[in-house]
Amino acid sequence: MGKLGRLERQRLLQQRIRENPLQTDEELAHYFGVSVPTIRLDRFHLGIPELRLRSAGLARQAVHGLRAMSRQEVVGELVDLEPGRWGRSVMDTTVAMGFERTGVLRGHYIFAQADSLALAVVDGDVVLTGLVNAKYKKPVRAGEQVWATAEVLRHMGPRWVVLVVSTVCDVPVFRAKMVVVALEEQKGAFV
Repeated sequence: MGKLGRLERQRLLQQRIRENPLQTDEELAHYFGVSVPTIRLDRFHLGIPELRLRSAGLARQAVHGLRAMSRQEVVGELVDLEPGRWGRSVMDTTVAMGFERTGVLRGHYIFAQADSLALAVVDGDVVLTGLVNAKYKKPVRAGEQVWATAEVLRHMGPRWVVLVVSTVCDVPVFRAKMVVVALEEQKGAFV
């Protein structure tokens, strides 16, 4: 990015944090071509809290909308949720989640993040995955951060069609279209 004036950089900084609130000061400094103290000063002037406080606030807001599961059951960290419409989560992977020989992340972690996000997005008390059409697009290295975004495409009675796209550094690594079913509980039985 070319040399920007302070006001323009601060305007773009606000926009960038709005789009992805979990960026570190180091990532932002690299993006804008300035020092980390400059980013911290810009955040201070704009009233933008540090990453730890931003992520805690996002998680608190997102969890309030959960109906089908508890926060502990979501794979990854839920950062945005608008029940019945869309949601986002982030998962910090570890070396232990990968294959020992190759360091490639095991696919079930990516699927579990996508599946739990799709269930969280559907507005219901008892929600189950009925059908999945999934494609792994690119291997993920253990230790990378995976972002998942879920969007409700259609809602027909108890059936919801949810598209989940997972990315690493804005590069798509997984995509799944899921049919999710919201059941009603009546006198101990599901209808």
